[in-house]
Order: sequence, then structure tokens, then C-alpha cells
Amino acid sequence: MIDELHARDVALIRDAAIEPAPGLTVLTGETGAGKTALLSSIKLLVGERADAGMVREGMPALEVEGRLFLPGDDEDGTVVRRRVSADGRGRVELNGHMASVRELSERVGATVDLCGQHEHQRLLSVQAHVELLDSWIGAPAIDALEAYRAALVDADEAAAELERVRELGRATGERLDEAAFVLRRIDEVDPREGELEELEAQLPRAEHGEALMAAAAGARELLSGDDGACDALGEAVRALEDAARYDGRLSGWAQTLESSLIDIEDVSAELRDYADEVDFDPEELDRLQTRLAALEGLRRTYGPSMADVLRRRDEARKVVAAASDGGELERRAAEEVRRREEALVVAADALDAVRRAGAPRLAKAVSEQMAFLEMGSAELEVSVDRLSRAEWGSRGPSRVEFLYRPGAGLTARPLRKIASGGEVSRVMLAVKVVLGEADACETLVFDEVDAGVGGATAVALADVLARLATTRQVIVVTHLAQVAVVAERHYLVEKRAGEGGVPETTLTEIAGEDRVAEIARMLSGDTGEASRDLAREMLRTRASRR
Repeated sequence: MIDELHARDVALIRDAAIEPAPGLTVLTGETGAGKTALLSSIKLLVGERADAGMVREGMPALEVEGRLFLPGDDEDGTVVRRRVSADGRGRVELNGHMASVRELSERVGATVDLCGQHEHQRLLSVQAHVELLDSWIGAPAIDALEAYRAALVDADEAAAELERVRELGRATGERLDEAAFVLRRIDEVDPREGELEELEAQLPRAEHGEALMAAAAGARELLSGDDGACDALGEAVRALEDAARYDGRLSGWAQTLESSLIDIEDVSAELRDYADEVDFDPEELDRLQTRLAALEGLRRTYGPSMADVLRRRDEARKVVAAASDGGELERRAAEEVRRREEALVVAADALDAVRRAGAPRLAKAVSEQMAFLEMGSAELEVSVDRLSRAEWGSRGPSRVEFLYRPGAGLTARPLRKIASGGEVSRVMLAVKVVLGEADACETLVFDEVDAGVGGATAVALADVLARLATTRQVIVVTHLAQVAVVAERHYLVEKRAGEGGVPETTLTEIAGEDRVAEIARMLSGDTGEASRDLAREMLRTRASRR
């Protein structure tokens, strides 16, 4: 939800701010007043592409700041600042930290849907139709889609393995000879995982066994031999203990030395055991050195690491096996592909069944809303058509597309091919109402959703927008008084002469008589008393119905 927006030097806007209501906010004003500039600011806020031409003439850069409350936010929300220079360079900040436009779009863009008359990307994108259908169906579609995707990954992995096995089987004589030589060369040494590291740790002890034994034995003799450290410490302890009868402080030092004596005796015993374990064996040393040299040779040839050597042996073994097993590896791989493809078809059928069951119910619900919007007998259809196996992707095995039937008896055509932007706007509005809580978008921004609308249709449109605003934040640019009177918050967009006579767009929240005057202008083009009376009556009627 957009909590506030501040735009500076965007097109005709010099400095303007808006704080949309949680429900319905309307923007009204004369044609050409600059409402488009405000919509451009919202686009920048949610991570859409920037254009240097949006910078106010004569200014070095534009800047848009805003605070939004996104899912998971704390009480401070998310603060966005975006700057675009006149030379086209841009800068994005999220909560005071530099970010990319992509990060902005991923974090904020998914929560705001810009529903302009000529910008129905989501509704006109066939790829989005399946997502809208699944969102409306809910958990059954989500679960079936996850199962299908898991089966698709399994099938693709099996197909890749089959191709790899076939590639091995197509090994030329030269490649096979090379693989056989590599396998034989490595198997002659037969390295095992971790062996090189073990040898590198053992070899220094084997090479310096005599020195290690001498050091351990010599140190033990100095500690525990005649007149060694243990004897000296023992005498010191006894002397201090005898003298402690006359000065108690000597007792503490005696205890400390006694503790040290125990530690030294333990070390002496361990040195004795160590000296017994160390054994200088020239034959064992030669064996270790020879083995290390063999492993190092493999590493130099097939490395740089022993892991590379082991991997090279596995690859060579597979090439040799594939060429000598009479096609058994390929048969097993092909059987695994067949088994996983069968499981994929089962998952695909289950997903399609869920979608085919939900498609007509979604179409009926949207068509009912379209009728409420005075679209006559126009209907929405949701087609689910199975694709060839080669076309199956992460969205599913079928093409889901919204089709539009202008009237009874007429052919349903792809929604994206509808000529009338006004029709698309109202279909989108109907879809939004039906999706309700299933739609992840928290803020809907409608531009000219009322194109070509008047009379009873205008009243119906206002009712639908008001109902939609009970579950979503809705911002509407409108020319209809019927829509304006149902808003919680009303902003007037005007173009005035600024400094030096340069035109600029202003944005003012209006209420009371100012709002009455604006609605009167929207009704009849003037602010005469008769128009004002009608405007007041419309406002009172709407207020009483809330």
C-alpha cells in the first residue's frame, strides 16, 4: 500500500505530494492538467523503466520519494527514493541503501498494478492468464502445479542422462582408446578419496622417526631421570611444606608447584608412550614415498586436484562401459525416461483437470461483473488448450488464455486483440473484483477506466470501484463525477503558471465546498448553483450509503 508520494521536477510537476487513502482515492482535473505526470511518478516508485524525457524542462534531474507498507514491513514501512538525471542516469535507494531498479521492481512492483487504458500488461499478457486462474482457484491449483513441476524436472533430468549416455556410446575409436588408457593409468595406482591428504600427514613422521624418538626420550630423561625436573620440584615442594609451619603463604606456593609436578609427570608418561610408538622403518618410508609420488603423478597429469583425478576416472569408466555393454546403459536410461514421462503425463493431466474445472467458474464470475458494469451480453471465456510435449514449461502443459465475446452469438477472440481500451479497462476491473484476496496486488491504479462510460454505466462503475476499495487500495484518475463522489480522498490536479510564467502541475486535496465545486464542474462544465446543488446531493447520497 502506498502511504505517501512526493514528486519533484517530473514533467510539469515542480513539487507535489499525495497521501492516498487506504481505500479509494480519486484524481480529477481538466484534460492536460498533468495527471499523467503523477502516474509517471508512481511508475518510477514501483520500479518501471525511466525516461530522461520525464525530467522537468530546465532541471538537472527529477526525484520521486515514497513510503509504502509491504507484506512483512514494520511500522516504518519501506522508503523508496528514485532519482533520474536529464542525461538518463538513475539512482535508486531502498530504506536508505543503494539498490537496482530490478530490486525495486521485485520488492515493490508486484504489489502495485498500473491499470492504464493502454498499459494492461498483466491482463493482456497471455503468460499472466494462467497465474490469474491459479490464484483464483487457490491451493488445489498450487499443489497440482508444484507436483507437475517436480515431475517435469525429473523427466528433463532423465532425458539429459539419456542423451549423455548416447553421447558416450557414440565415442569414436580415438576417444575410446584415450578413455581406456586414462582408466588403465589411474586404476594402476587405484587412488582413493582422501588418501593423498593422509599420506601428506604421515610422511613427515616416517621421514624423521629417529629424530622424533630421540627428542621424546631426551625430554623424558630431563623430566623424570635422576636429578631431573620431577626430583627438583619434589624437593622444592617438601621444603616449602616444612617451612609453611612458620609462614602460611608458603603453603599456597607449595600447592602450586605440586600441581605442576603432577602435570609434568603426566607429560613424562605420555612421552614414554610416544617414544615406544614411533618406529623408524626404512621400508615403510620407501613405500609411503613411492605411493605419494604415484598420486602426485596422477594429480599433475589429470589434476589439479585429486578430486579431478577421481572424476576423470569416472568419466573414462563410463565411456568404456558404454562402448562395451552392448547398449544396456542406453536401454536402462531410455526406460527411466519412459517411466518419468508417464509420471509427468499423470501430473499434467491432474493440473489440467483442476484448471479446466476452475476456468468456467472464473469466466462466469467475471462475466457477471461485466454485466454489472453495463457491458451487455459481453462475456469472458477462459480457454485451456493442451500443448505439444515439446512446448511444456514451468507454467504447465496447456495454454491458458482469456477470450472476449463482445455479444451473444459472436465469436470469442483473444482479449489482447480487443480494439477498445475502455472494454479492456472494464474487463480488468471485473477481473480484479473477482480475484479479490487471491490477487497479490495490494494497490490498483486505474487510468481512464471510465473511458467512453456514462449514464447508468458510470454509476455501476462507481459501485464496483467502491466495492473493490474495501479490500484493496485503489487510486483512480477519472472524469466521472459518479466515481469522484464515492472516494475517501479527492485530489484536484491543476495546471497553473509558475515562476517566470512556466506552467506547472499542482496537486491539492479538496473537501467541503472545494470538492462540491469540482464535482459540479465534472457534471456540467460549470460551477453554477444548480450544478453545485446536484453535486451536494450526490455527495450526501453517497455518504448515507456508506
